[in-house]
Amino acid sequence: MNVVYKCQKDLPCKDLYDLFCAVGWANGNTTPVMLENFNRNFINSTLVLSAWVDDKLVGCARVLSDKMFRSVIYDLAVLPAYQRMGIGKELVRRCIETYPNSEWLVQTETASAFYEKIGFSVNKDTFLTVPCKWF
Repeated sequence: MNVVYKCQKDLPCKDLYDLFCAVGWANGNTTPVMLENFNRNFINSTLVLSAWVDDKLVGCARVLSDKMFRSVIYDLAVLPAYQRMGIGKELVRRCIETYPNSEWLVQTETASAFYEKIGFSVNKDTFLTVPCKWF
């Protein structure tokens, strides 16, 4: 299997939406306006990396960063059929390689074991939020 990694922010909305549905982050009940703009958060991010197999989007990572002190992975998704093949690990590796001196953060409820396995450690800082209107 030949995986091609790209650094591009304007991922196709439909491909991105299908990926998010496949990993359980979208439920298939989106409005046409939301689908039209599904990649907006990616376009407005600092760094977006994607993984492609035969022109099919199989994974992506989205990062917000000041490019020096702190970088946050907000989305890391890999199609279930392509998980456990090193694609997620490679996407994270390439993110960190882009800003190697930055502190890297990620918030996750379900993938902490994955991140710990690749070098992240649990941070006991308080995390506060104001919910987004879309969720």
